[in-house]
Amino acid sequence: GFPRTLGQAEALDRICEPDLVISLHVPFETLKDRLSARWVHPASGRVYNMDFNPPHVHGRDDVTGEPLVQRDDDRPDAVAARLRKYKEAAKPVIELYRSRGVLHSFSGTETNKIWPYVYALLCSKIPPVRAEEEN
Repeated sequence: GFPRTLGQAEALDRICEPDLVISLHVPFETLKDRLSARWVHPASGRVYNMDFNPPHVHGRDDVTGEPLVQRDDDRPDAVAARLRKYKEAAKPVIELYRSRGVLHSFSGTETNKIWPYVYALLCSKIPPVRAEEEN
């Protein structure tokens, strides 16, 4: 997400002041598991997740058959450190937007369960474009 730090939030304010900020609360273990399951094909940048988007052949890129690698920062210990650092950096950002009354928080572990609530909020702020208006 963005902004991730108070400095980034202040820089964003110089461009525009957000009137709607969405914060997604996903349990630490869920995030750690998802990020730790991420593997990439270095040459193309294709990303796989061993839990919900695995390659057809374990450890191999679907297109080239070349080996997949796990980035150092996707290893479980590195992910845990990244998440702790992010939480501390994001805390003042969350408080800033909460104090302005523009923060909307959603909690969960599954996109298809959180999305309807996020979508309803967005539709209440920005009406959806209808097909006849697109032409």
